[in-house]
Amino acid sequence: MRLKLVPSETNFDFFKRGVITIGLSAVLAVLSVVAFLTMGLNYGIDFKGGSVIRTATPEPVAVSVYRDVLSGLGLGDYNVTEVVDPAAELTDTNRNAVMIRIEQQSDDAETQNDIIAEVKSALESEIDGISFLQTDSVGAKVSGELVVTGIEAVVLAVLAVLFYIWLRFEWQFSLGAVTALVHDVVLTIGVFSVFQIEFNLSIIAAILTIVGYSLNDTVVVFDRVRENLRRFKKKPLQEVLNMSINETLSRTVMTSVTTLLALVALYVLGGDVIRGFTFAMIWGVIVGTYSSVFIASPILLRLGVKRDWDKDSGAAGTQFADVDA
Repeated sequence: MRLKLVPSETNFDFFKRGVITIGLSAVLAVLSVVAFLTMGLNYGIDFKGGSVIRTATPEPVAVSVYRDVLSGLGLGDYNVTEVVDPAAELTDTNRNAVMIRIEQQSDDAETQNDIIAEVKSALESEIDGISFLQTDSVGAKVSGELVVTGIEAVVLAVLAVLFYIWLRFEWQFSLGAVTALVHDVVLTIGVFSVFQIEFNLSIIAAILTIVGYSLNDTVVVFDRVRENLRRFKKKPLQEVLNMSINETLSRTVMTSVTTLLALVALYVLGGDVIRGFTFAMIWGVIVGTYSSVFIASPILLRLGVKRDWDKDSGAAGTQFADVDA
């Protein structure tokens, strides 16, 4: 017997409360932009420059002890936080871990390395049994370049999606898909702004992955829409869209749930190093699935679409519409 999270045949009206879902998304998008402009992002050293040192001790050591040791080194701006690792607690291998962030002291890599060595030496002399799990350092110039490169990567990914969907379908489909992708990216950035979760290069990778996942969901729905437009040429567009979403709903939900199961396991057991990445992915899968149904399709309904797909439309950019890719 096959597992079914959704019945094979459903008849939900996804446009019944379309004003509410679009309005909710618009409000959340505006709040995300406001949060980004007012609170900003908690940039990691990838984007700010500086050093990060992760330590572990056999016995718990108060954060104040670390601060007392570091206060006499003249490091400038630094931050010490305790790292909580649910995975270690579940496996009974809990480590008393601490993360130390140190601002960029100099563009000279050798000087920065000397500072890290000084910090480690001071900690070893004052804290018994301390070990260093991770040491990362990024220069200010490199971090500035990474910011620009990260933004370019996201923008180019969205533009590539716009071009691909326009070639495969029509411009109305393209705008619907890109609106859904922008919705997902903006809400993801908003969540990271509100909760001040560290934003680093791995989060950029997560956002690009979210773009691909959301696009995949949207294309599946749009493919079924195109098929049904050929079969039901006289049926109202809203009914065709509803039918298409219902027909792909079981596949959409099953794909999302199985992906979430793997991501939740990674979030709990994967350790704090990849926790930001997995959180972004979990959030992205949820909003990506939502936007494929409640954002992309309503945009398509508003814009309208060609009904007779048996006739070629040179102006529509659909010369690759029958390519299975």
